[in-house]
Amino acid sequence: QVQLVESGGGLVQPGGSLRLSCAASESIFIYVMGWYRQAPGKQREFVAGKTNGGATNYADSVKGRFTISRDNAKNTVYLQMNSLKPEDTAVYYCNADTTWGQGTQVTVSS
Repeated sequence: QVQLVESGGGLVQPGGSLRLSCAASESIFIYVMGWYRQAPGKQREFVAGKTNGGATNYADSVKGRFTISRDNAKNTVYLQMNSLKPEDTAVYYCNADTTWGQGTQVTVSS
């Protein structure tokens, strides 16, 4: 079973940017890769997804600000986050089928 490890989270001011990475232990070629997030006291929610064929899907709340990409050769998925808002604060998780990473904390605060 594939294992996923996220990195790149941190503290950033409103309007700032971060790039999250998700490194997989094996090929991600067959997977639809996704990013989800969970804020304190809230349910985990979908953020962005990308198929191997290149189709992408975003939550309305992040459209135009976040970009998901994948590098199958490196078994890695990225989430470029721009124009960050305090409401983007959450633990961000990478997903492949039924597998989840451990999450990386993103905090947007001045």
